[in-house]
Amino acid sequence: MSTSRTVDRAFEAALYDTADHALDTAASLLAADPGADAELARRGEEFVATAWRRGWQPADLVRIVRRELDDVHLRLVARLIRAQAPHDLPRGPRWAAQLDAVPEASAPPRADRFSHATAVLELYRLLLRLPTLEPLEPGGTEGPGHAGRRTSREARPESRALARIRALLAKAEATGYPEEAEALSAKAQELMARHSVDEALLSAHAPAPDTPGACRIGIEAPYEQAKAVLLDAVADANHCRAVWNEALGFSTVVGFEADLEAVELLHTSLLVQAEAAMTKAEAAQRAGGRKRTKTFRQSFLAAYAHRAGTRLRAAAEAATAEAAGAGDAGAGDADLLPVLASREAAVTDRLEHMFPETTTTRLRGAGDAAGWTEGTRAADDAEVGRRRPLR
Repeated sequence: MSTSRTVDRAFEAALYDTADHALDTAASLLAADPGADAELARRGEEFVATAWRRGWQPADLVRIVRRELDDVHLRLVARLIRAQAPHDLPRGPRWAAQLDAVPEASAPPRADRFSHATAVLELYRLLLRLPTLEPLEPGGTEGPGHAGRRTSREARPESRALARIRALLAKAEATGYPEEAEALSAKAQELMARHSVDEALLSAHAPAPDTPGACRIGIEAPYEQAKAVLLDAVADANHCRAVWNEALGFSTVVGFEADLEAVELLHTSLLVQAEAAMTKAEAAQRAGGRKRTKTFRQSFLAAYAHRAGTRLRAAAEAATAEAAGAGDAGAGDADLLPVLASREAAVTDRLEHMFPETTTTRLRGAGDAAGWTEGTRAADDAEVGRRRPLR
């Protein structure tokens, strides 16, 4: 029997039948034919390439495998992604960064051939059933060989401002002093707002203005809904829009590249700070005789997201008003508000093109008064408003 035929028979038995006995039959076929290993791996690379054509990206694939399966499957998919990558044409800096972040494809623990074949088939079952996602590149030019329209990330390397923002937020996450974290976050948010204005004006006067892009940000369990609300608040304050896919565990954020980078950084930092504050608040609750509850955590994160969003929007509006006022005085940036309005319209158009139908959802499980109070207080401690101009 040819090795290709062995793989075909195994796939016919297992991939289109979810019964356990079908999986066992297929794994037995593969385990009995060591010569089929290379063909089996080649088919896996084809599944990965098909996932790319369906709009998935490396980080998405790693995330869904980690979410739905086990460590052994994560190692397998990492090896497939890295093996398939040389067959792709370049897809841009964000894609390259995701490839670099794919977990090292270390050799899995020694297992018998039947167990290994079972794990491979379980992974392939998942890859085969992946739905088609919305293309992230403007115009749907996601695949290799398509240049697409240029974004700011493709045009320029990371700015000094963004590097400084990263450093400030890292310090805010690391410090154990709320007042210091507050000051560091405030500086970071102000610098984000200035960076966004600078990028908008630079693009407006460029020969080929930037166009909105998109990225996906994972929303990890538990308390996904509250975390998605926090991301939505951060996106809204930074001239972006977010759409949550609850079933697949991510939000798609649409905006211009400089703003997308700010959203990724700030959301990650605020989430770290929120979870640290929540742990501390829970300890105080337990010291007072109250047991830890799921509703306390859900309410805490929901309140944190609501309060942080309010402060972020206020900071962004103040920074924009200050920049517009400076432009009027100096006659250099007098066109800032029309530029920002144009970019907001472009982001809305891009969002509606990607997601012609969206629905709203009611936040569930946020009825714990103590959790809401503590979450609001924590968001105040992690204030991201503007204090004084940076020098």
